[in-house]
Amino acid sequence: MEPCEYKQVNADDIPDDGNDSLSTDDDKSWRPFLRQLLVSSGTWNVYFICGLYMSAPTVYLPQLRKETNGTVITDEMASWISSGCSYGALPWVFVHSAALTLFGRKYTSAVTYLYITIISIVFYCSNTPNQLLIFQISLGVPYSAALTVSITILAEYASPSFRGISLSMKAATLYWGIWVSNAIGTFFHWKYISVFGFVCSLYNLTVFLWPESPLWLVSKGRFEECKKCHRWLKGSGRTAERELQNLIKSYSAVDASNQKRNGNVVTSFFRTLVSKDFYRPMLICFLSITMYNLSGKIVCSIYAIEILKKICDSESTAYIAMLLLDGVTVFSMYFGCYLVKILKRRTLLFWASAIAIVFLFSLSIYLYLIKLTIINENKIMSIFLLIGFSLSVSCGPVIMSVSLYGELIPMKYKQESIIIISLFFIFLQSSLLKFAPLIFKYFKMHGMFVFFGVSMSICWLFLYKYLPETKDKTLQEIEDYFKYEKRRKLILLR
Repeated sequence: MEPCEYKQVNADDIPDDGNDSLSTDDDKSWRPFLRQLLVSSGTWNVYFICGLYMSAPTVYLPQLRKETNGTVITDEMASWISSGCSYGALPWVFVHSAALTLFGRKYTSAVTYLYITIISIVFYCSNTPNQLLIFQISLGVPYSAALTVSITILAEYASPSFRGISLSMKAATLYWGIWVSNAIGTFFHWKYISVFGFVCSLYNLTVFLWPESPLWLVSKGRFEECKKCHRWLKGSGRTAERELQNLIKSYSAVDASNQKRNGNVVTSFFRTLVSKDFYRPMLICFLSITMYNLSGKIVCSIYAIEILKKICDSESTAYIAMLLLDGVTVFSMYFGCYLVKILKRRTLLFWASAIAIVFLFSLSIYLYLIKLTIINENKIMSIFLLIGFSLSVSCGPVIMSVSLYGELIPMKYKQESIIIISLFFIFLQSSLLKFAPLIFKYFKMHGMFVFFGVSMSICWLFLYKYLPETKDKTLQEIEDYFKYEKRRKLILLR
């Protein structure tokens, strides 16, 4: 894209491009897809690096304890290191949300990606528990960006037909990073994780080839530049042009609403909270995020060695089982991304979640019977049940629960929604990771799986009742579903 000057114009000044005169050939072109893939792959890479570094304590804590005979790193310090990334992300949610609005998606991403390259070097130079804790806290910056900037980019830059798989791939890539981190730490010294992360971070420099988000440009009144970026990303076929025209026309209503809300900040904030087209999608987002975190998958991944050692009663078996489960998780997530393309969102989410719930309760009953010495522990059976849980939870809740928020949050309240949802997600996840060792200690393994099974079941019931179908719908159509109650069925069935 060649740089040029653009003047701000009003929405009414934009001429109709005449969709009927446009060729449908561009709808079938691969160029828009490849350009969207360029943006998406750079964004996915952030999730890969976050998974790589978030899971590093799983392998470097045991290595450091062996090197120091377990006298330096206490259980309390280990829990803080494991949850430091999530807690460190909390203040940066506000910074990233403000930067998205003020500076746009591209330049906010560019600064974050350069920061990732720098902290990869910091990680390599860290040796003591205190230094590693500081690194984990500093990792909160890219982790916050993954929940705010990256999801915004994946939702806005991708076409409706590609958006579902694009958002789903991010979770798969996060767990791919976890698997690679665990594999490196199992067979090599943990320092190699930072070397690999540094090499991967160099790919993020492709951010300078991206265009700016068309949605952000139109929110600033830069309509001509919006049209150019939108056509570069999504082509100029009839489908893309229709989406572009709807985006430009909807801006006038959003802009007028924002001007009214800016009059009194406190009043507008409370008015936003009680607005149906704000709190309804927000509550659904809360439910989907809660189901993801309380499925226990992230806890089982970060504390994989501790959990598997208690179940398998063998450290060598625990490491092998960890890598096997990580491989199953990554495979099932990519398979789930394929299913997202051919199945409806609700169908995939609810069937996969229901199967995961069955395996959670089965694991709990199995481990409780072992505790009562009614049956003997069987390593093959233990791993089989864990694999079944990983397959089902990874195909549905893990790749979709968080992705849904990228589709559901309304454009009119995007900044407020990103802040509230990201804070909720980070606080819930960091608290789970921090207090997971206490759950292991007081509730044992069977009690932990019961807790996750009951929590998932409650979320499943509410989501089944209130979650709309969003497959192949534009962001504007999804927003209209919550805005115009009487037209709901018509909007999402057309």
